[in-house]
Amino acid sequence: MVSNVLAAFYAAGDGPPGLLPARQQMAFSLGWHIVLACFGVAFPAMIYVMHRRGITRDDPVALGLAKRWATVSAILFAIGAVSGTVLSFEMGLLWPGLMGRYGDVLGLPFAFEGLSFFIEAIFLGIYLYGWGRMPPRRHLAMLIPMAAAGVVGTFCVVSVNAWMNNPTGFRLVDGQVTDVDPWRAMFNDGAVLQFAHMWVGAFMVVGFVVAGVYAAGLLRGRRDEHHRLGFTVPFVFATVAALLQPVIGHVLGMRVHDTQPAKLAAFELATTTEGPAPLRLGGVLVDGEVRGAVEIPRLGSIIARNSLTAPIPGLDSVPADEHPPVNVTHLAFQTMVGIGTLLAAMVVVFWLLRWRRLDLLGARWFLRATVASGPLAVLALECGWVATEVGRQPWTVWHTLRTTDAAGTSTGLWWSYIGVLVVYLGMTVGAIVVLRSMTRRWRAGAETISAPYGPGAAPIDQAQRAGKR
Repeated sequence: MVSNVLAAFYAAGDGPPGLLPARQQMAFSLGWHIVLACFGVAFPAMIYVMHRRGITRDDPVALGLAKRWATVSAILFAIGAVSGTVLSFEMGLLWPGLMGRYGDVLGLPFAFEGLSFFIEAIFLGIYLYGWGRMPPRRHLAMLIPMAAAGVVGTFCVVSVNAWMNNPTGFRLVDGQVTDVDPWRAMFNDGAVLQFAHMWVGAFMVVGFVVAGVYAAGLLRGRRDEHHRLGFTVPFVFATVAALLQPVIGHVLGMRVHDTQPAKLAAFELATTTEGPAPLRLGGVLVDGEVRGAVEIPRLGSIIARNSLTAPIPGLDSVPADEHPPVNVTHLAFQTMVGIGTLLAAMVVVFWLLRWRRLDLLGARWFLRATVASGPLAVLALECGWVATEVGRQPWTVWHTLRTTDAAGTSTGLWWSYIGVLVVYLGMTVGAIVVLRSMTRRWRAGAETISAPYGPGAAPIDQAQRAGKR
């Protein structure tokens, strides 16, 4: 039966035997890791704000929250280290055609990403073990290089993806890569905008997820200062990010028109070039015809081109063998935009009503919406990456290397994929068990959570030792 299933998968893939398992494994592992990467980018800044409040205002609640968040950050960092290592091996294992040819071009950002990872780990360790052992402000300062390293590492990874959308920094001569300029490749034309989109998206994810945790506590009647402050700080970060993201996304979308018209056509579900172009909400492409879409006249040109009349390129302007999977790209893009718009509207409502002196932290409907905002922000992030990556197909490197040429020919990659599924399932279960255990102990009044052999651990009572024997 297994052989029949694998045969069906092979038949579904249009290319070498390694193409479909490589796509499945990369999509799963990257989609899983990207959430943890968001915490590496955004969580240190939130911890810094909370810790600084605790020091400057002599606020024990803020200091307690900073300590708890740092402990959670350590757990997520440890798991992210495993998933990030898996991803680094996958680049060469799954895509030999990419790394074999362009390894010299992409080596610099990957090297900096590895260096950033170690710096982040070092200062996270110093910060965790510095409680009560360092002067307060020096201890707080350990978060700055930790946060900076997370941002630099993320930029390096995103710059590689931006390079795949905007290849530069090399020349191809008779199929051989020459005249490599790794700095130009790293700081390609799309790197800054694409990183800004990801960076702000990370703050949206972490802000709404963490705020949602404390909103759930408020729903259960825990209306103390701990939960109110734990909600407010990440929600402020999420607010700024939710309002900035549409602006960055709009600028990035206008650039897609100039660099990747096929992707824009899929975003807008445009079968023919239209000007002025409508905005199509929903709908799918069936046998070359758009079905089920709600059209709003001119709005497509306004959003995508910043114009009332500018045309949007259609799929008819792109060779048929270069069309991306239109329906997946379109629906993922619209889901991302729809959720982002909904979250931006939610934060605007909150602050407007707060300005009118209405406390929504006592409103169950708002708290429920905040609890839901975390998973919705994660879904928007995932859909954004689906739209970006699927919309670039059939190219791994835009107009330079097709995905079929980047993949390997090994049929054993299915076993690698199954292994990754098992490992990541184990890490997911482990993370949930550890975090829930930590939460129960905090609710029971534990001030710190440390291993019995770790720095600052309480000595084990002799009676407990005897009982354990």
